[in-house]
Amino acid sequence: MWSDGILWWISLPLAYFLLFILLHMAGFTVNAHRFDPYKNFKFRVKWDGRYILGIDRITGLRRETGVVLHREGSDPSSVRRMPGITQYEPIILERGRTHDTAFEAWADLVFNLGAGAGAEMSLRNFRKDIEISLLNESGQVVMTFRIYRCWPSVYEPLANLDGSGEDIMRERLVLQYEGWERDTDTVEPAET
Repeated sequence: MWSDGILWWISLPLAYFLLFILLHMAGFTVNAHRFDPYKNFKFRVKWDGRYILGIDRITGLRRETGVVLHREGSDPSSVRRMPGITQYEPIILERGRTHDTAFEAWADLVFNLGAGAGAEMSLRNFRKDIEISLLNESGQVVMTFRIYRCWPSVYEPLANLDGSGEDIMRERLVLQYEGWERDTDTVEPAET
């Protein structure tokens, strides 16, 4: 019947349109074939112009803006809500213990017991900007975040020791910071 042909011609462009929408809902513009989001197990951390070896755990980036409640005397019996102070959660970096001294050297800039009275802290160098780069399965950088004015508030050179344990020795650094942003110069690479 002729109406079946018209329905087919109408539904074909609709099907292509829906397929186009579904493919682009994943959020990949360069790699439209990619459907899966990036994994969380490929990343690297950089400060002082070098990648820091062995980091295998990083807590997520999180910011929270407080809510300020306000009501004028002539307002109805409800309150207005306004954004207040924004705070950033500390980042925790962890790695297996090696002879690399990057964590310890940075922590010593905040407090170094052996430096003598008045020289325990390096006021000039204790804050650093760091970069956390997310990599795809092929090792290409797909996204980079810049974290500003970081400084270590906690340094753990040794994790708990256990004579009957089988874990690796861990080293941990807790970073306080004053903000982060995604580096918009890092763009989605073409996957092969």
